[in-house]
Amino acid sequence: MKDSENGKKIKIPSNIKIVDATEKHFKYAEEVCRMIEESANIRGTGIAKRKPEYIRMKMEENKAVIALENDSKVVGFCYIETWEHQKFVVHSGLIVHLDYRQLGLAKEIKKKVFELSRRRFPDAKIFGLTTSLAVMKINSDLGYKPVTFQLLTQDDDFWKGCESCINYEILQGKERKMCLCTGMLYEPEKKEEPPLKHSWKAYDRWLRLRNNFLLRSVIKKGNNK
Repeated sequence: MKDSENGKKIKIPSNIKIVDATEKHFKYAEEVCRMIEESANIRGTGIAKRKPEYIRMKMEENKAVIALENDSKVVGFCYIETWEHQKFVVHSGLIVHLDYRQLGLAKEIKKKVFELSRRRFPDAKIFGLTTSLAVMKINSDLGYKPVTFQLLTQDDDFWKGCESCINYEILQGKERKMCLCTGMLYEPEKKEEPPLKHSWKAYDRWLRLRNNFLLRSVIKKGNNK
């Protein structure tokens, strides 16, 4: 990965390891939750809060990966959720400690949890919802493709997780067909093709135009009440 300021290549420090999370990592659950909430507050997004008990459950089920510095400090995390009898897999709670960003950690954590998903649920479709252009690029490199929400899980319990998001009204108003997030899907049953090379500047512009349109429609709807 390259440093955005001087173009020099940056490598993840050798004392940071990304491993499958287990019961021995229970003690980091509170810190993981704090990191997720802090990041959401800084970005101004409505990421659903996680509870330490839930994070520990994912560790116990072997459905999470954790990044540790010197085997003692948590600096990143991500976990797996399954829907519709393991037909769909989603990666949630991706977080990198604020002091350890711009090192390529998010990409490596995504790769690690993707590999874990393929081992645990080889026939499942893997999807994600995100507003982050960086995450979209990482997903694309892994073989995800942008899709409409209709191709994602229709499990009501999954979509209930969006209720705490500040954009939930938009999702409801669009009958769960679209929102400010972009849906991305990896389908293992199809023949894998080399990922398309996207113009991320153009894609970013398209996202901003789409989001502005959605926001205007919500404001107009509110003014007409």
